[in-house]
Amino acid sequence: MEGTVFTPCLEGMKHVKSEEGEMLTKPFLDVCKLILPVIDKFGAAMVLVKSDIGGNISRLENKYSSDPSKYNLLYSMIQEEIEAKTAKGSSSCTNGLLWLTRAMDFLVELFRNLIEHPDWAMSQACTDSYGKTLKKWHGWLASSSFTLAMKLAPDRKKFMEVIGSTGDVNADMEKFCTTFPPFLEENHKFLAGVGMDNLKAS
Repeated sequence: MEGTVFTPCLEGMKHVKSEEGEMLTKPFLDVCKLILPVIDKFGAAMVLVKSDIGGNISRLENKYSSDPSKYNLLYSMIQEEIEAKTAKGSSSCTNGLLWLTRAMDFLVELFRNLIEHPDWAMSQACTDSYGKTLKKWHGWLASSSFTLAMKLAPDRKKFMEVIGSTGDVNADMEKFCTTFPPFLEENHKFLAGVGMDNLKAS
């Protein structure tokens, strides 16, 4: 494989917006899916995160597949749920997009920590990014299982070697941390605009 584990993801980001600048459902979900191989390399530490992300992607994808032209734009399914007053349901696409976006915030923060703090152990990088992103939305239960999982984080040097492949992994990681967040911010802005940005987990 040419490049790093981030290469397909960076490629995919070029297609997330329509020519009119709107978020497209399938390309956005594809980019999120292309992050999963990176998460795999964390092993046991990220099992929770990965199943959470995978579940939310599937939920949104299933909805999209039910009518691709109707749900071509990412926010169309959210708007529909808001009108139907089903957006707050735990199995809603709105909830799925919110948690998917939050999990991606966590990953961006984690990769940022790996770039900015070369002296940090992997578990420290994980815990710090968790504290900055997901922690405030998690209840005690989710928080403690998460904190426990972070203790299983792999050795940092090994991890960087594994995800590096043939490319410049730091450059790609940095590119990911600058290119992806604007999409996430847009999601937050949209969800906040419809009063859906503050749902918590138990």
